Amino acid sequence: MECVFGLVGNGFAIVVADSSAVHSILVHKSNEDKIMLLDSHKLIAASGEPGDRVQFTEYIQKNVALYQFRNGIPLTTAAAANFTRGELATALRKNPYSVNILLAGYDKETGPELYYIDYIATLHKLEKGAFGYGSYFSLSMMDRHYHSGMSVEEAIDLVDKCIMEIRSRLVVAPPNFVIKIVDKDGAREYAWRESVKDTPVPSA
Repeated sequence: MECVFGLVGNGFAIVVADSSAVHSILVHKSNEDKIMLLDSHKLIAASGEPGDRVQFTEYIQKNVALYQFRNGIPLTTAAAANFTRGELATALRKNPYSVNILLAGYDKETGPELYYIDYIATLHKLEKGAFGYGSYFSLSMMDRHYHSGMSVEEAIDLVDKCIMEIRSRLVVAPPNFVIKIVDKDGAREYAWRESVKDTPVPSA
């Protein structure tokens, strides 16, 4: 029951993901970070099969870093999104990845951007987007309350409304969420919304 959503505000983009690692009827952990830093000003949030999600996002992260190392300049957010889409499209004809992606970034020239890339390599630039079962609730909340040019405080308030709606409406709702933000100061973790904490296993 994965939930990944994001939105663009005034000078920033926010992405949110649940942190549950689940297989069949088992919850393996509830602090899995599904939002990866691509570079200093880009975030990639992914949902899908755990193996595909981890392997593909790490592959994109390393190739973005390799491009910057070879050329001395980082990829723009649009270029990173198109590269990611191209790799998914190539894999689609060979060994497809079951992974859906929200890619957020900030560039000096274009400001904050959010890209939606699904498992069949569809690419769209959006102001708000979501994947997973939580999207049924987060998209409706964002349709009602989102407006362009939101402040950070307004955006976080909307994120909290989406999380509360998912927790109260979704039958098997994930308990914990991680929120990350990217703006002119870079990409970073903003907050966690936790209702369950993993209990550490005592050493023998």
